[in-house]
Amino acid sequence: MAGTTVSRTAHFVLHRAPLDASPAAPAGPGTDRTRVLFAVREAWIGALVPKRWAKRAVTRNAIRRQIYAVSRDLEPRLPAAAHVVRLRAGFDRARFASATSTALKLAVRGELHELFARAAA
Repeated sequence: MAGTTVSRTAHFVLHRAPLDASPAAPAGPGTDRTRVLFAVREAWIGALVPKRWAKRAVTRNAIRRQIYAVSRDLEPRLPAAAHVVRLRAGFDRARFASATSTALKLAVRGELHELFARAAA
C-alpha cells in the first residue's frame, strides 16, 4: 500500500511498489546498500478484500479467486513489481444475491480486466 496507485475502477484499486527496498532501509549498520525485498524478479500479486465491503466470507473468497485468476492470465504483461489489488467498494447485494453467482463473477472479472488494462496504458 506504500507504493503508488496505478489504476482504479468503480470497485477496485491497483497499487504497485518496486521490489527493491527504499534507501532508508540499509542492509546493515554503516552501509549504504539497499536491502532487496524479494529475491525473484517477477510480478507479485496480492489481494486485499476487506470485510467492510464484502461481508460474507464466501463473497470475499470468490472475489479473491477472481483476482488471482485474472492476474495469472495477465502476469506476463505486468512489470516486475509487487502489486496489490484492493476492493474499495462493495458490490450491490440486491443485484448480486448469490456470492457465487455467474453474474457476480462476470462483473468482477470484467472490472479486473479493465483495471489491469488501465495499468498497462
